[in-house]
Amino acid sequence: MDIQVGNKMYDVTLINKDGNKVSIDIDGKVYDVDVAMLQNGTCSLLYNGNSYNAEFVRSEGGKHYSVNLNYSTYQIDMLDSQAKYMKMRKNKTAAVQSDTITAPMPCKIVKIYCKPGDKVKEGDTLFTMEAMKMQSNYKVSTDCEVAEVLCADGDNVRAEQVLVRLNLGD
Repeated sequence: MDIQVGNKMYDVTLINKDGNKVSIDIDGKVYDVDVAMLQNGTCSLLYNGNSYNAEFVRSEGGKHYSVNLNYSTYQIDMLDSQAKYMKMRKNKTAAVQSDTITAPMPCKIVKIYCKPGDKVKEGDTLFTMEAMKMQSNYKVSTDCEVAEVLCADGDNVRAEQVLVRLNLGD
C-alpha cells in the first residue's frame, strides 16, 4: 500500500503481525515495532529501545489521518491503487485510462458490476476487490465500453492479472 505523508510517498507492506509485535517494510527497510493501541486513537510504539506515543485522528472517509507525534502533526493518506490513480489524475500527472485493467496485487474479486457491451461513464464502478481484509472499488476515469470481463465473482486473482478489457473509442 502506498502512504503519503505530506508530499512524500512511501511504499508500506505489513510483513508479519504477532500480537503487539509488528514487522513492516517501508520503502525496502524492515522495521520491527511493538504497538499497543490505547484509548481514543492513541497508541504506544516501542522501536529500537525507544518509546513513542502517537495519536491518530481518522477522517470520515477512513483513509486520511492526522497523526500527532513528538509535538508535531503529520497528514497521512493511505492510497490504494485507485486512490493513487485519482490523486495523480487530480495533479494532472497521470496517463489516461488504460484499455486493460489489471489486479494491483493478489486479491479476491468480490463483485463485478459490468458485462461485455456495457457503456460506462467516468466514475462508474466496474468491480469490488478485496485484499488484506480491505475492499476497494475500481472506477473508470473516462467514458468507455466494456469489451471483455476476464474474471468472475469470488475469483482469487494474482497481481498484474488482466481482469477487464475496455474499448476506449477515439
